[in-house]
Amino acid sequence: MKNLNLERALVGFDLETTGIDFDKDRIVQIALVRVEPDGRRSTFETLVNPERPIPPQATAVHGIRDEDVVGAPTFAQVRAEVEEMLKDADLAGFNSIRFDLPLLQAEVRRTGGLLDLRGVRHLDAMRIFHAKEPRDLTAAYRFYCDRDLTGAHDALADVTATLEVLDAQLARYADLPRDPAGLHAFCNPDEGKFLDVHRKLAWNDQGEAVLTFGKFQGRTLPQICAVPDGRGYLEWVLGKDFGEDLKAILREALGGVFPRREGSGDE
Repeated sequence: MKNLNLERALVGFDLETTGIDFDKDRIVQIALVRVEPDGRRSTFETLVNPERPIPPQATAVHGIRDEDVVGAPTFAQVRAEVEEMLKDADLAGFNSIRFDLPLLQAEVRRTGGLLDLRGVRHLDAMRIFHAKEPRDLTAAYRFYCDRDLTGAHDALADVTATLEVLDAQLARYADLPRDPAGLHAFCNPDEGKFLDVHRKLAWNDQGEAVLTFGKFQGRTLPQICAVPDGRGYLEWVLGKDFGEDLKAILREALGGVFPRREGSGDE
């Protein structure tokens, strides 16, 4: 690394996983590149058998399927090599402070190890990117319109700038749709997948509502209501600071009325 003065080794690392829940999800690929202060590099990379099915939504992100990891080692089998790569080193990643490191720590802990991070410095390129290249309207106006925004955070100035930015984006990117319907679909790729604004309930492939969080994540509302602790959990949610649209659906579910997605065949 030409522009970073290293006092000890720096390990860049990245994970591909079955999802984003630190407690439940597993690693399906791990890569580490260790850079020594003298510039020498060593690399460790492997697919990992998560010992559970890889959800289609995860495969859609990283392209790794169940059949790809059938013969791969489990994390328990590679943990020693991972720990050796990380030994006496600082860390670097992209969104690794918020995601990769917590999930890696969870995997190490689940397989009987302990990732000792005392004294370890952690560099996150995404946080530097966001700090140095703000993604606000002022930055967008400067980038797309090549002018400084005067009167930022004045409502009229902001909305006028937004329309100019939108028009400039259409001029820059020839592959963008030219009609509102097409741009709506581009800006809302998940529209129709969720039942509530905060995405706590989602439709499954059978047109049933499933929770996307908590102890009953992935379970349908009828399944949850069928068990005593499930009904108690939904009642607990009703007493917490969740969205009113979610609560309205849960109240109906507790009363025996369950939502069905239009076109699912069971209306």
